Amino acid sequence: MLRTTSIAIKTKTAKKYFNLYLFIFCFSLFTSSISAQTPTQKSLEAKRARLQLEIKKMNSLLFQSKAEEKNILDDISNLNRKITIRTRLIRTINEETTVLNSKIRQNQKKINSLEKQLKVLKDDYSNMIYKSYKSKSMQSRLLFILSSDTFHQAYKRFQYMTQYTEFRKQQGEEIILQKKKISVLNDELKIQKIQKQNLISEQKEEQSKIEIEKQEQELLAKEIASEKKKYTAQIKKKQDEERKIDKQIEKIIRDAIAAENKKNSARKSANFILTPEAKLLASKFNKNKGKLPWPVTNALVTRKYGKIPHETLRGITIQSNGIHIATNKKASAKAVFEGTVLAIQVSSNGIKTVYIQHGNYISLYSNLETVSLQKGDKIKLQQRIGEIHTDKVTGKTILKFQIWKDTNTENPSYWLLRL
Repeated sequence: MLRTTSIAIKTKTAKKYFNLYLFIFCFSLFTSSISAQTPTQKSLEAKRARLQLEIKKMNSLLFQSKAEEKNILDDISNLNRKITIRTRLIRTINEETTVLNSKIRQNQKKINSLEKQLKVLKDDYSNMIYKSYKSKSMQSRLLFILSSDTFHQAYKRFQYMTQYTEFRKQQGEEIILQKKKISVLNDELKIQKIQKQNLISEQKEEQSKIEIEKQEQELLAKEIASEKKKYTAQIKKKQDEERKIDKQIEKIIRDAIAAENKKNSARKSANFILTPEAKLLASKFNKNKGKLPWPVTNALVTRKYGKIPHETLRGITIQSNGIHIATNKKASAKAVFEGTVLAIQVSSNGIKTVYIQHGNYISLYSNLETVSLQKGDKIKLQQRIGEIHTDKVTGKTILKFQIWKDTNTENPSYWLLRL
């Protein structure tokens, strides 16, 4: 009976400790996951720099171009984009200020703790110096050793005096070290406070800019709302034109696939039937997903891939088979990978589109003013394709860039290097 009770107590204790360990383990996992999710000052600084660069690009590529006539839909779209980026910038600045405040508090706590330790050290050191002064004469120290009853006692007294002197020296060095630590932390604190002040100033400046932009946005939105039918019709007309172009692009790719398959194989297929050389090129292209260079030097994405709800007019969705990239006037489009010119399409207004084949992948460069290539040309990575057209009405230079795999579109943002 006693043994059974003992086992029960042990089992109960074991369960208790197991639950305690389980709680500690889960809590540590929870806290570590929180700390992993908390952004660091460096990551926030990098994010702020990226957003500042994006606003700078917007100002130079979208807001400084001279338009022949006013385009309200285009203007409000650009303004909405700018307000979104500026809002993210303000949020990032606020996050950075929060992280900096936390660091300042931590540093202040460290300084307070070190100053307390320093006071204790100084008091101890002061007492030691005073006691040492009272018995500092060499004669009294010598008498203290000589008055020993045995040689062993004399040796012990000598050891004690040596250790006491060494300890006093260490205390002095520790005081100097503590002072240095406090000095370093104080310098760090000063820098952090300056950084915080700069961030507050920047936040105020960005806030005043966004207020002006929001007022302008409101005026444009009212103007669009007053003539909603007119602007809805404009968008639908533009969408119809884009759908026609998309069908033409798809037809050109299907015809190119049929022609190439007929030349290289007796089989019929809706997709490219690849030669060993083409398979190798397609494999290389696929391995570089997320690493491809941008087709322009100075790039700003003004339209994303996929189904996009219109920013101002509700119920209208835009289908985008690629991305639109704003760049500088007279800028050139460059090949994102090695390949062969599959086709060159020329529209009725003289605007050109170049199709470059990379195995069963195609990179497509549309809205070109001039082209410096011919069908069948072998293309190298980053080779110049042609000059991008600048719209006389809007004053903007936009490259329309797409990536296809056989007859299906791909999201170019997943293929290109992150800006």
